Amino acid sequence: MNILSFNSANFVAREIGYSMTEGWMQGDAATQAWYRPIDTFAGRFGAMLDEVVGLGFSAIDLWLAQLHPDWASDQHITLARQALDARHLSVATLAGFGDTRAQVLRACQIALGIGATTFGHSAPIVARDRDFVVEALGSRGLRLGIENHPEKTPAILRDRIGDGRGVIGTMIDTGWFGTQGYDSARAIDELKDVLFGVHLKDVLGAGAHHTCRFGLGVVPVRACVHALRRIGYAGPISVEHEPERADPREDVRASAALLRGWMEEPFN
Repeated sequence: MNILSFNSANFVAREIGYSMTEGWMQGDAATQAWYRPIDTFAGRFGAMLDEVVGLGFSAIDLWLAQLHPDWASDQHITLARQALDARHLSVATLAGFGDTRAQVLRACQIALGIGATTFGHSAPIVARDRDFVVEALGSRGLRLGIENHPEKTPAILRDRIGDGRGVIGTMIDTGWFGTQGYDSARAIDELKDVLFGVHLKDVLGAGAHHTCRFGLGVVPVRACVHALRRIGYAGPISVEHEPERADPREDVRASAALLRGWMEEPFN
């Protein structure tokens, strides 16, 4: 059975009391400010991991706002690895990458330091500096799954991947395909040969990106799970839900329970 992982970007609004009124970057900035001080990092990072464990997960997709390439020192990385190991949490993927060469190289060091091999991110740097990205990843045994956000179809996303040379593929975000009005289960079939990971997410409706508990939105999440099984996908499945004004934990717990059931039922 696939490993189910908790995407820690679910906590985008956690550090502002689940009252995010100014968009994603408000939550990103507050998160970085919370985790950056080295004197409090171990306690704060560990408390976040304890919430993940409490929800029944043994793996995490670590959002790099919580261990950012711009400020994560070697000590931050060591403390993060110690906290993960103490809770027997593996890092399925890193949710983030970098937009400069320096950020990419430091993100690679973070990945190696905490035992991750795959990034998931929109990664605009690939269009500007593909050869550098491929070398930085390939020489370290790492991979990048480009995550769809504005891309309306798998064909557009495949054009962005281009010749990935085995280290650039896709990290499908089913919620963003739902936002774009595209069938996410169909997208899985169409991108199966370049699929590095899955951010499983539901959204309330096309045209906006308001995430929700599985089954309450427009994404055919159950069909997505069946599609993953049909293509023989054996990688991790990230449970993702990032409300701006609500604690996501109980919705994530309920979504994970649904997901486990769908992974075991018969399918065509």
